[in-house]
Order: sequence, then C-alpha cells, then structure tokens
Amino acid sequence: MVTEAQIFTWPVRVYVEDTDFGGVVFYANYLKYFERVRSEFLRSLGVTQQSLVEAHRLMFVVNHISVDYRSPARMDDDLLVTVQPKKVGRASITFLQEVKRGAQLLVSAEVGIACVNMDTMRPHPIPEFMRTKMQAQTG
Repeated sequence: MVTEAQIFTWPVRVYVEDTDFGGVVFYANYLKYFERVRSEFLRSLGVTQQSLVEAHRLMFVVNHISVDYRSPARMDDDLLVTVQPKKVGRASITFLQEVKRGAQLLVSAEVGIACVNMDTMRPHPIPEFMRTKMQAQTG
C-alpha cells in the first residue's frame, strides 16, 4: 500500500503559451508537465540531471508512455502534478503520474524511463544510491 507521503507533488499554473486557440491545455504540454515534475522529484532526492551527465555520463529517456486524458485544464488553472515510482528496475523506472485541479483528476499516465549511457545510448544500470532512494518511494 502506498501512502500519500510517498507521492511527490509539484504545482503548475497554466499560462497562455500552454493552451490552444480555445484556451484549453494542448495535449502534448501535459508531457512537459510530467517531465518537469520528474526532474523536481529527482532534485528532491538530491540528484540533478546535470550532475548525472557530468559525474556518470548518464541520462534518462522516455521509452514508453500511456496517457489517459479525462478532463481539460484551462488557462490560469492551478494544477498539481504528481509522480510516484511504481517499479524500479536495474536500468529502468516506471512512474505513475497525474495532473489534478483540486481533487479532480484531469490526466493520468504511466511513464517508462530508461537510464542510458550518453556516449553509447545503450541501457546502463541506475546508480545504486538513486535506485535505493527511488525504491524507498515505491512503498
């Protein structure tokens, strides 16, 4: 059982550049919100993507995503975007992510991330210190 404390949450406000002609968030921008919050989640664990590049020549790439769009967000909405590791493997992570407006679920996604060596673009084990911290978040 996963507790609320293990779900990382980050606020996002919808700006005009996020929306289409009708003032509704353009569907692809939810992917940007998800990416931003995954970066902030890593930062909360004491890791920046830049430090992974500099120290280990590693980066994370999305290798799978499944998104369910339920209800639109609109300009000036205050959203909460969440991320939670579902499964942490040797060189991959599956995250569950959501966008909410208050208690209303707008978008949910399952995102597969692979850790790769920047020079070869081949899978590489996630550094142990990171894997341990993320596994602790899966509940």
